[in-house]
Amino acid sequence: MLAWLVIRAVLADLHVGQAGDDLERFLTAMAEVRRRDVQEVVFLGDVFRALVGYSRFWDATVRRGLEELASLRQSGTRVVMVEGNRDFFLDAADLDPYRDSAGPAHSFVAGERRFLLEHGDLINRSDRSYRFWRAVSKSGPARVWARLLPRRLAQRIVLGTESRLAQTNFTYRKDLPVADLETAARRHFAAGVDVVLWGHFHRPWSLTEGGRQAHVVPGWVESGTVVWIGDDGALLSDPENRGQVVDSAPISWYQGWESLSEAR
Repeated sequence: MLAWLVIRAVLADLHVGQAGDDLERFLTAMAEVRRRDVQEVVFLGDVFRALVGYSRFWDATVRRGLEELASLRQSGTRVVMVEGNRDFFLDAADLDPYRDSAGPAHSFVAGERRFLLEHGDLINRSDRSYRFWRAVSKSGPARVWARLLPRRLAQRIVLGTESRLAQTNFTYRKDLPVADLETAARRHFAAGVDVVLWGHFHRPWSLTEGGRQAHVVPGWVESGTVVWIGDDGALLSDPENRGQVVDSAPISWYQGWESLSEAR
């Protein structure tokens, strides 16, 4: 029996629907979240290979994954979606049964530590082409366009968009923008944040200054990483091992990641 309480689970970059077996892996991961009876699960962006808030865009995999999130909510777990680069219009009413909140960031306090969670796709300011594409694709006119599209055309566009996203800003994720990450982390520290969690980059990175920490959560799609947060604000990659903090998690999964990503 654990001497401390796991209250949150954080998963980043699941990309469910990208591989043949990832839906079953996702259902297994959610069963573990349910077994631990956590109060809140936070998806740190890119739950599916692409998620648009309007149901006409959803394929069978998205619908089954969303059903699982609805089941989690019914069991008493809050579901939070942080908007990633593969997520669009997560505030749409069609998603109301499947998430409690959604937005560009999520914050909370645990163990007197203030947490801030963001996807991280805007950290690298050098990737101007992506920043322009993001501004256009998530704009008001794009929202109107998405609501008016016929169902079949909408689904074809999502598939094409996902294919392009597989290559979008890969170069900028392959080599971590360490200077930009450090600048962003220290900006949040100065504002009173104790722990910052990002996704997007898929590979682990950490900065610790005094009692404050910033981490990039490894992509679940490659590593299966779940970050468990205790009632005292501790971050663990293994909730059965009180000493296994998130930034000391094994990174053997990273071997071959570059070639895998380039092949997509």
